[in-house]
Amino acid sequence: MNNNILGKIVFYLLVVVVVIYLIFPFYWMLNTSFKSEAQLQMTPATFVPRDPGGTGAIDFTLKNYQAVFQNDTFLRGLLNSLIVAGVTTFIALVVGSFAAFALGKLRFRGKTPSLYLILAMTMFPQVAVLTGLYAVINALRIPAIPAMILSYMIFTLPFTVWVLTSFFRGLPMEIMQSAQVDGATPFQTFRMILLPLTMPALVTTGLLAFIAAWNEYLFALTFTSVEPQSRTVPVAIALFTGQVARQEPFGEIMAASVVVTIPLLILVLIFQNKIIAGLTAGAVKG
Repeated sequence: MNNNILGKIVFYLLVVVVVIYLIFPFYWMLNTSFKSEAQLQMTPATFVPRDPGGTGAIDFTLKNYQAVFQNDTFLRGLLNSLIVAGVTTFIALVVGSFAAFALGKLRFRGKTPSLYLILAMTMFPQVAVLTGLYAVINALRIPAIPAMILSYMIFTLPFTVWVLTSFFRGLPMEIMQSAQVDGATPFQTFRMILLPLTMPALVTTGLLAFIAAWNEYLFALTFTSVEPQSRTVPVAIALFTGQVARQEPFGEIMAASVVVTIPLLILVLIFQNKIIAGLTAGAVKG
């Protein structure tokens, strides 16, 4: 009994440590976003914004958020990120669902090598293709936003296909056979029967693809180097400048980071039931 109690205590302590380790960076980001320049220079750093005059009173400021929402470059970056991440996710889900259906339910020669090739593409380092890809896109004179969408497909599409293939493969074959008996074509079976059954998987993979495209920095920085108006929000935040020379606007950077995180939290809260269903699908056999 004592060993069981000790084991539970150690387990919950470990859970608390992990939770604090994961949540503390977000808390510190939120805390910093409500601090003024004088509060950011206080030593030692405070866990809540306090009056720098020495009174110790809690003192929040919204100047960083006001500066962020008055920054046209940041607002344009938000719109560009929404376009790029949204279009990338849509194309990845459409193309990936067709490919996953073929790989998971249809029989054709070369299916196994195709799966291994897709798996290899998910493990391939993105930076290795950046130079050659930039040279090709520059030679074809593709604008920055379409170039980012095409380049993001390199890492979102293989991941989407690989994950969705396992879900399609897990669906009973009797469903397709029953649909064929009723006269449905393979496309009708896919669109009207199988696709709704894989909705939790589509939501889960779509959200992960959206987050990957939303947070991507290296490709966006490279492709927008000659088109500043097409910069996405990670690049816009990284290029924030202070109001005076050699000033690093940490407060504005953290406020912008909070604003950028909010859409992802909203998406997770909206689709949390389907995300849980997608993550646990196939966990129980039978």
